[in-house]
Amino acid sequence: MAETAASGPGMPQLDVTTFSNQIFWLIVTMVVLYYIMSRVALPRVAAVLADRRGTITSDIAAAEEYKRKAVQAEEAYHKALADARAEANRIVDAAKAEMQAELDVQIAKADAEIAAKTAESERRIREIRDGAMEMVADVSKDVTRDIVESMGGKADARSVNAAVAARLKGAAA
Repeated sequence: MAETAASGPGMPQLDVTTFSNQIFWLIVTMVVLYYIMSRVALPRVAAVLADRRGTITSDIAAAEEYKRKAVQAEEAYHKALADARAEANRIVDAAKAEMQAELDVQIAKADAEIAAKTAESERRIREIRDGAMEMVADVSKDVTRDIVESMGGKADARSVNAAVAARLKGAAA
Protein backbone atom coordinates (compact mmCIF):
# COMPACT_ATOMS: atom_id res chain seq x y z
CA MET A 1 0.00 0.00 0.00
CA ALA A 2 2.80 2.40 0.86
CA GLU A 3 4.53 1.35 -2.32
CA THR A 4 1.60 2.41 -4.53
CA ALA A 5 1.43 5.83 -2.89
CA ALA A 6 5.15 6.39 -3.46
CA SER A 7 4.97 5.32 -7.10
CA GLY A 8 2.09 7.78 -7.87
CA PRO A 9 2.58 10.92 -9.93
CA GLY A 10 3.13 13.20 -6.87
CA MET A 11 2.03 16.80 -6.59
CA PRO A 12 0.37 18.00 -9.83
CA GLN A 13 1.87 21.50 -9.64
CA LEU A 14 5.37 19.98 -9.69
CA ASP A 15 4.67 17.85 -12.77
CA VAL A 16 6.93 19.21 -15.54
CA THR A 17 4.54 18.14 -18.29
CA THR A 18 1.87 20.62 -17.09
CA PHE A 19 4.15 23.66 -16.64
CA SER A 20 3.06 25.32 -19.88
CA ASN A 21 -0.63 25.07 -18.90
CA GLN A 22 0.13 26.34 -15.42
CA ILE A 23 2.11 29.31 -16.75
CA PHE A 24 -0.66 30.14 -19.25
CA TRP A 25 -3.35 30.16 -16.55
CA LEU A 26 -1.06 32.09 -14.21
CA ILE A 27 -0.66 34.84 -16.84
CA VAL A 28 -4.42 34.87 -17.57
CA THR A 29 -5.21 35.11 -13.86
CA MET A 30 -2.68 37.89 -13.33
CA VAL A 31 -4.08 39.90 -16.26
CA VAL A 32 -7.64 39.51 -14.94
CA LEU A 33 -6.57 40.48 -11.42
CA TYR A 34 -4.65 43.48 -12.75
CA TYR A 35 -7.65 44.60 -14.76
CA ILE A 36 -10.02 44.24 -11.77
CA MET A 37 -7.65 46.03 -9.41
CA SER A 38 -6.86 48.90 -11.79
CA ARG A 39 -10.44 49.47 -13.01
CA VAL A 40 -12.53 48.70 -9.91
CA ALA A 41 -10.75 48.42 -6.59
CA LEU A 42 -8.01 51.04 -6.79
CA PRO A 43 -10.27 53.88 -8.03
CA ARG A 44 -12.64 53.21 -5.13
CA VAL A 45 -9.77 53.28 -2.65
CA ALA A 46 -8.45 56.49 -4.20
CA ALA A 47 -11.92 58.07 -3.96
CA VAL A 48 -12.22 57.11 -0.29
CA LEU A 49 -8.76 58.49 0.45
CA ALA A 50 -9.56 61.76 -1.35
CA ASP A 51 -12.83 62.05 0.55
CA ARG A 52 -11.06 61.47 3.86
CA ARG A 53 -8.39 64.00 2.97
CA GLY A 54 -11.07 66.56 2.16
CA THR A 55 -12.91 65.85 5.41
CA ILE A 56 -9.73 66.17 7.45
CA THR A 57 -8.83 69.41 5.70
CA SER A 58 -12.26 70.90 6.34
CA ASP A 59 -12.17 69.75 9.97
CA ILE A 60 -8.77 71.35 10.45
CA ALA A 61 -10.07 74.57 8.90
CA ALA A 62 -13.07 74.48 11.24
CA ALA A 63 -10.78 73.89 14.20
CA GLU A 64 -8.68 76.88 13.17
CA GLU A 65 -11.85 78.97 12.95
CA TYR A 66 -12.93 77.84 16.42
CA LYS A 67 -9.47 78.60 17.73
CA ARG A 68 -9.63 82.08 16.19
CA LYS A 69 -13.04 82.63 17.79
CA ALA A 70 -11.71 81.46 21.15
CA VAL A 71 -8.80 83.90 20.90
CA GLN A 72 -11.21 86.70 20.00
CA ALA A 73 -13.43 85.80 22.95
CA GLU A 74 -10.41 85.79 25.25
CA GLU A 75 -9.29 89.19 23.93
CA ALA A 76 -12.80 90.56 24.42
CA TYR A 77 -12.80 89.17 27.95
CA HIS A 78 -9.46 90.84 28.78
CA LYS A 79 -10.60 94.14 27.26
CA ALA A 80 -13.89 94.05 29.15
CA LEU A 81 -12.05 93.19 32.35
CA ALA A 82 -9.61 96.08 31.86
CA ASP A 83 -12.47 98.46 31.05
CA ALA A 84 -14.43 97.32 34.09
CA ARG A 85 -11.38 97.77 36.31
CA ALA A 86 -10.68 101.20 34.84
CA GLU A 87 -14.30 102.18 35.41
CA ALA A 88 -14.17 100.82 38.95
CA ASN A 89 -10.97 102.76 39.60
CA ARG A 90 -12.53 105.89 38.12
CA ILE A 91 -15.60 105.49 40.33
CA VAL A 92 -13.43 104.90 43.41
CA ASP A 93 -11.23 107.93 42.61
CA ALA A 94 -14.25 110.16 42.06
CA ALA A 95 -15.79 109.00 45.29
CA LYS A 96 -12.54 109.60 47.21
CA ALA A 97 -12.20 113.12 45.75
CA GLU A 98 -15.80 113.84 46.71
CA MET A 99 -15.23 112.52 50.23
CA GLN A 100 -12.28 114.87 50.73
CA ALA A 101 -14.49 117.88 49.91
CA GLU A 102 -17.42 116.82 52.08
CA LEU A 103 -17.94 117.52 55.72
CA ASP A 104 -17.10 114.99 58.42
CA VAL A 105 -20.79 114.32 58.85
CA GLN A 106 -21.14 113.00 55.28
CA ILE A 107 -18.03 110.74 55.38
CA ALA A 108 -20.08 107.74 56.52
CA LYS A 109 -22.57 108.28 53.69
CA ALA A 110 -19.80 108.52 51.05
CA ASP A 111 -18.19 105.29 52.34
CA ALA A 112 -21.51 103.47 51.92
CA GLU A 113 -21.88 104.73 48.34
CA ILE A 114 -18.33 103.69 47.47
CA ALA A 115 -18.89 100.23 48.89
CA ALA A 116 -22.11 99.81 46.88
CA LYS A 117 -20.48 101.00 43.66
CA THR A 118 -17.45 98.77 44.21
CA ALA A 119 -19.70 95.76 44.85
CA GLU A 120 -21.65 96.52 41.67
CA SER A 121 -18.43 96.85 39.66
CA GLU A 122 -17.10 93.56 41.07
CA ARG A 123 -20.42 91.89 40.28
CA ARG A 124 -20.20 93.18 36.70
CA ILE A 125 -16.60 91.98 36.45
CA ARG A 126 -17.67 88.54 37.67
CA GLU A 127 -20.52 88.47 35.15
CA ILE A 128 -18.17 89.43 32.33
CA ARG A 129 -15.61 86.84 33.47
CA ASP A 130 -18.26 84.12 33.82
CA GLY A 131 -19.73 84.96 30.41
CA ALA A 132 -16.33 84.83 28.75
CA MET A 133 -15.42 81.56 30.47
CA GLU A 134 -18.72 80.03 29.33
CA MET A 135 -17.98 81.13 25.78
CA VAL A 136 -14.47 79.64 25.99
CA ALA A 137 -15.91 76.42 27.44
CA ASP A 138 -18.56 76.17 24.69
CA VAL A 139 -16.03 76.79 21.93
CA SER A 140 -13.61 74.31 23.54
CA LYS A 141 -16.31 71.64 23.68
CA ASP A 142 -17.22 72.17 20.02
CA VAL A 143 -13.57 72.08 18.91
CA THR A 144 -12.83 69.00 21.02
CA ARG A 145 -15.88 67.17 19.68
CA ASP A 146 -14.97 68.05 16.07
CA ILE A 147 -11.32 67.03 16.48
CA VAL A 148 -12.21 63.69 18.09
CA GLU A 149 -14.77 62.94 15.40
CA SER A 150 -12.40 63.96 12.62
CA MET A 151 -9.85 61.49 13.91
CA GLY A 152 -12.40 58.72 13.71
CA GLY A 153 -13.30 58.63 17.41
CA LYS A 154 -16.72 58.84 18.91
CA ALA A 155 -17.20 61.91 21.09
CA ASP A 156 -20.10 61.65 23.48
CA ALA A 157 -21.18 64.86 25.20
CA ARG A 158 -20.45 63.60 28.71
CA SER A 159 -16.80 62.71 28.08
CA VAL A 160 -16.17 65.90 26.07
CA ASN A 161 -17.74 68.03 28.81
CA ALA A 162 -15.72 66.26 31.51
CA ALA A 163 -12.43 66.63 29.59
CA VAL A 164 -12.99 70.32 28.85
CA ALA A 165 -14.09 71.02 32.44
CA ALA A 166 -11.00 69.28 33.81
CA ARG A 167 -8.71 71.17 31.45
CA LEU A 168 -10.32 74.53 32.21
CA LYS A 169 -10.18 73.82 35.94
CA GLY A 170 -6.48 73.01 35.59
CA ALA A 171 -5.88 76.17 33.53
CA ALA A 172 -7.75 78.36 36.02
CA ALA A 173 -5.66 77.09 38.95
